[in-house]
Amino acid sequence: MAQNHIGREPHQRNGNNGSAEKRAPGRPRSEESRQAILRSTLKLLKQPGGFPELSIEAIAADANVGKTTVYRWWPTKGALVADAFSASADDELRFPDTGSVSRDMSLQMRRLIRIFRSKRGKVVAALLAGGQSDPELIEAFRERFLWPRRRQAYQTLQRGIDRGELPQGSDLDLILDSLYGPIYMRFLIRHDTLDEDFADEICGLVLKGLTHSKHRGTAERDDEGGDAAP
Repeated sequence: MAQNHIGREPHQRNGNNGSAEKRAPGRPRSEESRQAILRSTLKLLKQPGGFPELSIEAIAADANVGKTTVYRWWPTKGALVADAFSASADDELRFPDTGSVSRDMSLQMRRLIRIFRSKRGKVVAALLAGGQSDPELIEAFRERFLWPRRRQAYQTLQRGIDRGELPQGSDLDLILDSLYGPIYMRFLIRHDTLDEDFADEICGLVLKGLTHSKHRGTAERDDEGGDAAP
């Protein structure tokens, strides 16, 4: 059985991405307001000052809604920004199912790098920077952006295990941290180039290393069996 720690995931709170659909079915105007708020958030984040100077008042004014309407769905500015970014990247960052775990992971990682290199990358950088001194902000990033994609990644890796591409008992969290950690490091530290080819290099190192370990373990067991034979 593959090891992962999805059970540690914080319970989602009211206001998470998708809550509006559950809150008010049959009320399209509410959903229109919600989408307008998300669009205004991304728009204003691109202006000088970025996240630190962004205010709920400015977002509400740009979206032509009241502040209470914003707070109905998002308790904090960080939660709103995390939701806005997550919604903008949702379709792009879905994991494909090509029949190859290495290909699936590489394609998704390439798309993430593409986003990080775009203007939206500044949103992520602001969230991560602000989250170092604001526990609520980093929690919002985890709950609204990280965990939804982490769950999809678990499923992608498990398919690879089921197909025999990865070893049984693999630690899925360790694999994901090994794949995505280098991307975040180059994105934030900027000590080296972050381009889409980097995703292929990481997958080659991490996933092929696991495959080699799987084959080596099988060969060692076969050798042990041969030594025990009369």
